[in-house]
Amino acid sequence: MKLTVVGTGYVGLVTGACFAEMGNDVLCIDVDADKIARLEKGEIPIFEPGLREIVLRNVEQGRLHFSTDVREGVRFGTMQFIAVGTPPDEDGAADMQHVLAAARSIGEHMTDYKLVIDKSTVPVGTADAVRESIAQALAARGVDVPYSVVSNPEFLKEGAAVEDFMRPDRIVVGADDVRARYLMQALYAPFQRQRDKLILMDVRSAELTKYAANAMLATRISFMNEMALLAEKLGADIEQVRRGIGSDPRIGTQFLYAGCGYGGSCFPKDVKALVHSAANVGEPLHVLAAVERANERQKHVLVDRIVARYGDDLRGRHFALWGLAFKPDTDDLREAPSRVIVAELARRGARITAHDPEAMAAARKVFAELPALEFAPTPMQALEGVDALVIVTEWKAYRSPDFARMATLMRERVIVDGRNLFDPELVRDAGFDYTPIGRRAAAQAAEAPFALAA
Repeated sequence: MKLTVVGTGYVGLVTGACFAEMGNDVLCIDVDADKIARLEKGEIPIFEPGLREIVLRNVEQGRLHFSTDVREGVRFGTMQFIAVGTPPDEDGAADMQHVLAAARSIGEHMTDYKLVIDKSTVPVGTADAVRESIAQALAARGVDVPYSVVSNPEFLKEGAAVEDFMRPDRIVVGADDVRARYLMQALYAPFQRQRDKLILMDVRSAELTKYAANAMLATRISFMNEMALLAEKLGADIEQVRRGIGSDPRIGTQFLYAGCGYGGSCFPKDVKALVHSAANVGEPLHVLAAVERANERQKHVLVDRIVARYGDDLRGRHFALWGLAFKPDTDDLREAPSRVIVAELARRGARITAHDPEAMAAARKVFAELPALEFAPTPMQALEGVDALVIVTEWKAYRSPDFARMATLMRERVIVDGRNLFDPELVRDAGFDYTPIGRRAAAQAAEAPFALAA
């Protein structure tokens, strides 16, 4: 099949590359000429495991192409995927200008039947707006060309997007006409040879499914973070609680890890957009509003614990950060807890030395105006002379450090762990004052905060 993907961001590039990997002829379109030039040279603008190899392989084999020519893009593929960004407006609503601009372009240049597929995460009713934008563009040209609009939301986890796309657990398609359903079934047939994963529904239900899925996962995270703070007050251990409730098949084990808050391009944006959409139709979502508040509070927990020990004035203090990306296996800093933590520590006068296996290049741009932050090439070098280590991202490279060496590098043997990477007893036996999230060690430390082991 010949496919056009409008947008070469995270979703668009993964979508285009993976469809090409399955034998389709794919043209990816973007208005950013610099990004297209980099892609044509084999430079991948995002870090995602496995993506670079798939892109390079399919470019070499002639199945994956890149262009800034919108007219060429519209005429290339019968299937037109819209995979552009929908960032939040100031009021939390999804900004639909790029989606509707893509739809207008399709209407301005199409000469035969097109199946227009909303791949971006969009509010309920977007397919209707896309359909109307195309109709207006066709009317302005004085032509009548058939087309269909469907919703095909993505369910890709950053850090595992290629695997998620190639081996999906479900494929949601919202389509209201037979021709569109047939084409979508044919497109996705190679991805479901072992079992039928395609879930067909109406368009509006498909649009809401994406938001509801992300909102549910965000809710689980915020719930566990609140339980972790309660566990500390009650002298319980959130890890034991997690194992206890996760063994219930009605609950399961996914997204039950306490930490320092969720971030990324999806959960924060989609929760805000769903809350805004609900308010617009007079049906406020009280649970999701609380989820959002709980997450914002959680991003400040690590700084609050540092302030509890060292005071609000952190001038002369030096802290190491392990992890900047919002999660492992990505270089994405959008809405990452590290942004709050770095800003708050710097505002109080502290110096910060950070390490991240993949996100330091992105962080240099994000924090370009923050002289208090510097970067270390290795995790151990980040520890030299620091008052405390703050763990923000659960990269595998941080899971089994040499505690003896760490003790010789750090000025004070203090670890504030926002991801519960270590066994509290093991770390304390190694001579460290260890404060995780919701673990028994934190509850004990509350009686004598940061009392350094003898």
